[in-house]
Amino acid sequence: MEEDREKKKIRCAIYTRKSTNEGLEKDFTSLDAQRESAESYIRSQQHQGWMLLPEKYDDGGFTGATMERPALQKLLEAIRQQKVDCVVVYKVDRLSRSLADFVKLLQFFEEQKVAFVSVTQHFNTNTSMGRLTLNILLSFAQFEREMISERTKDKMGAARIKGKWVGGRPPLGYDIDRNLRKLIANPKEADLVRDIFRLYLEKKSLLEVARTLNQRGHRTKTVRTEHKTTGGVPFKNTNIQIILKNVTYLGKVEYGGKIYPGEHAAIIDEDVFNKAQEIKKQNIRERGTTKNRKFLGLLSGIFRCTCCNTSMTHGYTQKKSSKYRYYTCLNAIKRNRKDCPTKSMGAVSIERRVIELLKAITSKEVLEEDEWQKLGLEKQIEQIQSLVKLIEYDGRKGKLWITLKESSQKHEFDLPLDHLKKQSGTPSNKFFNEPPIRRQLLLAHQIQEMLDDGRVKDLQQLSDWLGISKARLEQIMSLLFLAPAIQEEIMCGNLHHLAKISEYPLRPISIEMDWDKQLSAWSQLIPTV
Repeated sequence: MEEDREKKKIRCAIYTRKSTNEGLEKDFTSLDAQRESAESYIRSQQHQGWMLLPEKYDDGGFTGATMERPALQKLLEAIRQQKVDCVVVYKVDRLSRSLADFVKLLQFFEEQKVAFVSVTQHFNTNTSMGRLTLNILLSFAQFEREMISERTKDKMGAARIKGKWVGGRPPLGYDIDRNLRKLIANPKEADLVRDIFRLYLEKKSLLEVARTLNQRGHRTKTVRTEHKTTGGVPFKNTNIQIILKNVTYLGKVEYGGKIYPGEHAAIIDEDVFNKAQEIKKQNIRERGTTKNRKFLGLLSGIFRCTCCNTSMTHGYTQKKSSKYRYYTCLNAIKRNRKDCPTKSMGAVSIERRVIELLKAITSKEVLEEDEWQKLGLEKQIEQIQSLVKLIEYDGRKGKLWITLKESSQKHEFDLPLDHLKKQSGTPSNKFFNEPPIRRQLLLAHQIQEMLDDGRVKDLQQLSDWLGISKARLEQIMSLLFLAPAIQEEIMCGNLHHLAKISEYPLRPISIEMDWDKQLSAWSQLIPTV
């Protein structure tokens, strides 16, 4: 008889949650109020065998929109260990504000044969009507959360229009006054920002400014939070680019593509800021017409690998007096993916074939051999881009598609990959026979050129485009800080040695500001491979 009564005991665990930390330091909190109400309900059910477990499951300062809450995870683990028969909450949305998450929790409770009770919303999850009521209530809880999110976004937008600082990492040159909730100038950092603008007006080069700052021992802004420390690393050209275009330094705020007066003080004169923008625009124009032509091919910007759904980028390698040009799938460069059937192809053969096909479908006189050879590369690129919207190639099917700009008509051609390899005069996988460190350095230079001429806004945009993490792109870009002599040896050095040098040991070398020390460290790598 005693054993039967013991079996009827229902072990109840109370779960409480509060979204913010506000007020948790008080003697009696919202969590305590929720617990008292649940305890009272459990006592009212003692005749049914309900008993309260001593373990507390309280999440203070955690949103109900996620399952990543320590007390909730602890409760779920106790349920898995069959230590709980019933979960009691004050209100449904204390357990979750996400309908999808809540359905998962209900399924988990049902699998574990655990009941669920809300003190203020009476229903039984063992019945279909109870489950329907629960889902309706939770739908309203999720709607309320989304409405709060929208109101918060609108409120932050209104605050930015008024010039207020609404949070986030402060830019170099400013700190945050936690009491006033506004940006205040950091005198030492503000002087550094002014130096950056002065250096850029003098050198007119993002990379040169970054190198000068690093040689002087300057580092990016260090931000310390409760959980981690970020920043405090050598400057890169992208850091300088972000600083130069930040209107915060004018004492202004940007929101929705418009500029508004800010509550914080300016640390850069508007005249200096405008001069920096003019130099940036001029650099883009110059690099777009002259400096980058050595990296541009006839099909740059319009050639894509359909198998990987990414661009085919133009590059070249120099061996003694010979120069080999090629187009390579960007996805294959970064991931060295063996399932990309195209990988790389000779630039001369594919460019020649495209011109032949364009002559057939457009009858343009300028494409005739005699006329075409009279044009320089710039004019040839202009002609191709005026005619063609997109060129796509599928190395697996051996198909080439040309979409014309004027009519948007797509023309399909059979073009086996092995045919392009035979025409190229060099093996199509030549690029992939290069040492990995050489491929990575070539890619770093290619990315730098894309940033400088404005083809991509920043590394984050490139990261989204390629599906590669921004952190990985930054690791590759750090190779540009190697001494010129080291870069030259990577580009043209002994293949046997380079094939055994990975990127990893070069990272600490690239951080070193003294090129002589870099060369010394580099020389240590060669004999050990």
